[in-house]
Amino acid sequence: MAEEDDTRIRILQSLRGKICEGKNLGSCSAPNRQRDLCTFCTISLDQEEVFRTKVFDKSFSPLYGEDFYFEIPRPFQCLSFYVFAKGVFQRDLPVGKVSIRKEDLCKFSGKEHWFCLQPVDPNSEVQGKVHLEMRLNELITENGSVCQQLLVRIIECQGLPLISGQNCDPYATVSLVGPARSDQRKTKVKKKTSDPQFDETFFFEVTRPNSYTRKSNFQVEEEDIEKLEIKVELWNNGNLAQDVFLGETRVSVKILRNDHIHRAWYLLQPKGNGNKSKTDDLGSLRLNVTYTEDNVLPSACYTPLRTLLLQSPDAKPVSASAAHILGDVCRERYEAVLPVVRLLLHHNRLVPFVSAIAALELDHTQEANTIFRGNSLATRCIDDMMKIVGRSYLTVTLKPVLDEICESNKTCEIDPIKLREGDNVEVNKENLQGYVQKVFSSITQSSSSCPPLMCDMFRSLRQMASKRFPADPHVQYSAVSSFVFLRFFAVAVLSPHTFQLRPHHPDLEVSRTLTLISKTIQTLGSWGSLSKNKLVCKTVSQPVNMPIHQCVNLLSKCLSVCLSVIQSISVSPEVQKRAQGRKRIGKKNFKKRWLRVTNRELSYHKHKGKEAICIIPVKNIRAVEKVDESAFNRKNMFQVLHGEKPLYVQAGNCVEASEWIEVLSQVSRCNPGRLGTFHPSAYATGVWLCCRSPNDSQPGCKPCTPTMLANLQLDIDCDRETERIFSLLTSNYSKLQKMEDACASIAVYQGPLREQEDYSLFTIQDPKETFHTVQQIKHILENLQREHDNRSGTAQYGSQHTTHTHTTHKTHSHTCIFSHVNIFPLCFLCYYRENPIVGKTS
Repeated sequence: MAEEDDTRIRILQSLRGKICEGKNLGSCSAPNRQRDLCTFCTISLDQEEVFRTKVFDKSFSPLYGEDFYFEIPRPFQCLSFYVFAKGVFQRDLPVGKVSIRKEDLCKFSGKEHWFCLQPVDPNSEVQGKVHLEMRLNELITENGSVCQQLLVRIIECQGLPLISGQNCDPYATVSLVGPARSDQRKTKVKKKTSDPQFDETFFFEVTRPNSYTRKSNFQVEEEDIEKLEIKVELWNNGNLAQDVFLGETRVSVKILRNDHIHRAWYLLQPKGNGNKSKTDDLGSLRLNVTYTEDNVLPSACYTPLRTLLLQSPDAKPVSASAAHILGDVCRERYEAVLPVVRLLLHHNRLVPFVSAIAALELDHTQEANTIFRGNSLATRCIDDMMKIVGRSYLTVTLKPVLDEICESNKTCEIDPIKLREGDNVEVNKENLQGYVQKVFSSITQSSSSCPPLMCDMFRSLRQMASKRFPADPHVQYSAVSSFVFLRFFAVAVLSPHTFQLRPHHPDLEVSRTLTLISKTIQTLGSWGSLSKNKLVCKTVSQPVNMPIHQCVNLLSKCLSVCLSVIQSISVSPEVQKRAQGRKRIGKKNFKKRWLRVTNRELSYHKHKGKEAICIIPVKNIRAVEKVDESAFNRKNMFQVLHGEKPLYVQAGNCVEASEWIEVLSQVSRCNPGRLGTFHPSAYATGVWLCCRSPNDSQPGCKPCTPTMLANLQLDIDCDRETERIFSLLTSNYSKLQKMEDACASIAVYQGPLREQEDYSLFTIQDPKETFHTVQQIKHILENLQREHDNRSGTAQYGSQHTTHTHTTHKTHSHTCIFSHVNIFPLCFLCYYRENPIVGKTS
């Protein structure tokens, strides 16, 4: 991980959720409403599309069921979900949209909501901000009279949208608008940029009544100032086509009553401030959206908390450790375990910690057939571990057979109630039997691909289970099979898209087939149900002549170190690739190509399925870095440095570019001879555009992004995970306090015992050790909170001065645990630290 500036706070954003379903899509009153409506959904950050579902055929109420997760690599203002009707001979038509402002995402976090679709109006599709300066001057005219002159300076804009995938050609109009006047000025057109620097000044005369008597300097009469406003509109110059509206903002001149000079940033707004008349019902969309924002301090700030957490495996008893206490106080929050798992995994401390908490759970397990069947801290840790380290294992083991199942489209329905007319139940049974055999054979033959960490974990579970129930010879298998089959393979078969084994949620018929296969695997993987397996298998298919312990033995005894296999992927179906070695910069040098990467090679093809035009061995890749937008006047560019001539690639959007860089960096991170520096721009017109060096073989002028040689090739940001743990502990501070009180009541103060329900939810084996750990945690939280407060910024928001405290949050607001004072909700202002003045329209 790169070293951060000693005072800088990193803002890291991610978005997770699900596009569940639509209802009554399209206007019911429209005369041309299509009977067979084929729809799909897209997700956009501002106006940049970053995700698209598959097309759902012939339904007004489609069940999409598409999960999504991605890191957000840039600031944004609005998250939008669009529903499109798929066109056959024409372009796709928008049905409606759901737009959520960034500051409102916290209202919907983590829960499903129905959203009414709004019409898609080109004049409301805006993004970006504009930097303005306004000043009121007093002038004496030639005849000696006094008048006011309004100076408006448009300095710059940032974050304007792309037009047809490319930077726009923006210009601005500045108007002084009043009841009886509308004076307009226009800036010059700036070519191919989303962040134009205008720096143009316009003057407007503000007339005064003849009866005006000077009362004070630079003060316009109340009746005049209330009626005047400055309107700034941004447009894209269409040359021969029609100009495209990019957004507007309005500022009342009365803002200058108290200040002679006003300078601020303003968010661009829809035309007419987005006021819409009543429209037809376009339907609704059910969504689950969780937006996470981490304010990550410099690494040194997290050393005390990180050290305390890494000591958890050695704590005696383990229930008094910081990691176990976090699991206790955040028991209702399933996502609380993941940052601890990732942190311990990075430092190779996960297996001893999980072994310790699993032993604690086994001490309270009375029957062997219920071993590891609950939703405990141990099972949640193992679940998350398998999802993190087992993804490549699933790809190698299940992806080929799942691709065959999804693409062959054979019917496997055996329920008489659900059979369609013409279906043959015997043929369906044979189809299902064949699929089950293939899936189970793939699993039993996969021991050589099982990640070593999973093998170590399973071996530890087997030993502890045998020790706890020595009279049961089968418990060593059921302890492992409850995870391998019930929580890993069966879940991946049921929902392959959530493990990136398939690009989209399967259709209803394929989903039913996967459900039947998954249920069979669960039954075969449940040692306690083996006595019933013959009955179940006869109902589903012919008996599967493969003993369950064969698979479990293979998995648990697999101790050889296995290389992680990265699936063949294409993050975007097509990218723009620049011809290698070209020294001239122009559109003709960029070609649309299909890019593919495996753990062995990077290749690009003219079309999917065609022969490779160029193959670059992964072992030859020496660096993968971003390219400055100014190099080619193109966004989302990155470069693959593999020899004398770099490969320049433009991804479809910012998320895809980040994913390509991450994947290519991951597969090449262990290569010998990796570069230490690179050129962030291109070599053109005889010089490097970044450092102006004329030597084309000149070493880079900027340090390469460091790659972390982590175990299992996992790129884990430990500071970010520790910040999330801090946020979780902070939001559950009252429970932490209650645990401390329970420990004190039991042992420290020797006071009267509280009612049982006050501390029955906590595992307190040693109250003194637990009390000591809780006090350490509270002290660390207080220091970290102080670090956040000391690094907070102050911003001017419009005409009001507001102290904006940057604290950790997942829902943009929380109550300060130390002062018990409510902190204002955080918003997009967090991202504009570089600009101390931020504006807002009145």
